[in-house]
Amino acid sequence: MENFLAFPLQHLPFIALVLIIAFTVHEFAHAYSAYKFGDMTAYNEGRVTLNPRVHLDVLGTILILLAGFGWAKPVPVNPSRFKYPRAMGIVVSLLGPVSNLLLAVIGLLIFHLLDNSGVLIDASRGVQMAVQTFMSYFIYLNMLLFLFNLIPLPPLDGYRILADLLPLRARYKIEQYAQWGSYIFLLLVFIPPLRQVTLDPYLSLIPQIIEFFSSLIGTIF
Repeated sequence: MENFLAFPLQHLPFIALVLIIAFTVHEFAHAYSAYKFGDMTAYNEGRVTLNPRVHLDVLGTILILLAGFGWAKPVPVNPSRFKYPRAMGIVVSLLGPVSNLLLAVIGLLIFHLLDNSGVLIDASRGVQMAVQTFMSYFIYLNMLLFLFNLIPLPPLDGYRILADLLPLRARYKIEQYAQWGSYIFLLLVFIPPLRQVTLDPYLSLIPQIIEFFSSLIGTIF
């Protein structure tokens, strides 16, 4: 079974907990910002909550375990109820990935403080390894979700951001082909040659971004 997973089998409890937190905060950020901008759609469907049960998507969760990529249940948003539909739509779409970036930075800060405070010095080796493993996945997976969701393909946030940024004529044009976006995305994920020249180079930025924020935190603290 482990051969079919993107992560070691023994680490699945850590990964599951990280994904519950990451996906829940991500979708809550969408739902809450849309609600504050005047769209009650997500609120009426009970999505303005930190209860993970209403946000997790079965396929998206399984996919991240198998391929290292995935998503939660999309938050329904009606931009026509915003005062400034396109500008506020961009903000609502962007806040999901940004929430994961913030979680990753918070994780780096906690990891830095734990490492420098000596809190875990007296803990057993098992506890130290568990904390280190959890924090490593917490930082990495949230950074992954930040970059991954900015890819301009449906059903990802990057597509909605792109659609709101484009002139109306161009937006109508790409929306005609939006139904194929999910298939293109799956091809990029599961066909290694395509993945190696598209997703892999893009997501190789993750260690560099983590290193940047780690150095920044180290400088400040």
